[in-house]
Amino acid sequence: MSWERVLPLLGNQYRIEFNQKEYFIDLLLYNRTLRSLIAFELKIGSFKPETIGKMNFYLGLLDRFEKQEDENPSIGIILCADKDQMDVEISLQDINKPIAVSDYQLLLPTKELQALILEELKNA
Repeated sequence: MSWERVLPLLGNQYRIEFNQKEYFIDLLLYNRTLRSLIAFELKIGSFKPETIGKMNFYLGLLDRFEKQEDENPSIGIILCADKDQMDVEISLQDINKPIAVSDYQLLLPTKELQALILEELKNA
């Protein structure tokens, strides 16, 4: 089974309007097994504690306006270039919604990586 069947994409830059303001969730998926919306916040830089508040707000909007009655609460995942585990733990300690924070590694396609290395060697 492919991940697309388990996690159908509902939208990237998924728009929610509330209180005459627009908000955009970076990526919104639906997990059929969990019967839950999954919101992703993608960060190029390091984890910042204020991102937890933003995600908590997005999950509240999703649960109030998008989630159906027979579905489970929405889940938030924050992907950052890097994170300090203590900052994450303290930021999440009093949050009741399911939010996870993870770092990621940027992987370049082999041809692009090879071209970058050759260019660096030329310039050295």
